[in-house]
Amino acid sequence: MASFDSVISGVTAEGDGWVATPGDDWLQGRTLFGGLSAALALRACALAVPGLPPLRAGQIAYIGPAAGKVRMEPRVIRRGKSVTFMACDVISDEAVALRALYAFGGARPSAFAANAPPPPLFRKPEDCPPVWPGGMGPSFARHLNQRLAGELKPFAGADRGDLLVWVKHAEPVAPGQEALVAMGDALPPASFTRFAAPTTISTMTWSFDLFEPALADGSGWLLLHSRDDGVGEGYAGQDMGMWDESGRPLMRGRQSVAIFG
Repeated sequence: MASFDSVISGVTAEGDGWVATPGDDWLQGRTLFGGLSAALALRACALAVPGLPPLRAGQIAYIGPAAGKVRMEPRVIRRGKSVTFMACDVISDEAVALRALYAFGGARPSAFAANAPPPPLFRKPEDCPPVWPGGMGPSFARHLNQRLAGELKPFAGADRGDLLVWVKHAEPVAPGQEALVAMGDALPPASFTRFAAPTTISTMTWSFDLFEPALADGSGWLLLHSRDDGVGEGYAGQDMGMWDESGRPLMRGRQSVAIFG
């Protein structure tokens, strides 16, 4: 079973791109865990352009399944004085499985500042039960610690989609933005709390913004909140937030999810 760090550090150059071979234990159904795919794309960008400023935002499209050996093809879209835009395709079986657009930006003096929203009320991780008791959950979940911090759990048959969960890498990880981005997609869709039984889902798009990215390294417990705000015709939209153990905001995001069933 390959750890997160071993997968990330195992990214190697091949031709004009980069390749990695995560094991089947990182699968989410028939595709790689979306957070790992996004982290691999980010790693390829960092390897292709050393010395990038901190990641500020990302826009990711999950286009098709990725499994086995995957290839990352990063490229610079524009490099300015403080901001660099990079795109990266993740290729599997000669087809695009993921397309990412990342914005990296150095800190600049500014007269303006505002605080991101605080987290919902929460319990400490040690006081929370596991999200997937008894070995339930997708294959990749064995690489994560996930503890239910809110009142709703997956397949509760609730009247709303709302998940509040502590997440952490199960194995020690090297602090960095790859580790953080992987955890940003660690939750099942918020709509899972509406379902009374397991249902097939697929994330289509994910966008996120990072706050104080130089201070967020993804190595500790992270509080994730996901809430759906539009469900119908087999699709759901959801709003997402991430905070550290002290309640400091780290990330805000949106996802579009396809629901089969």
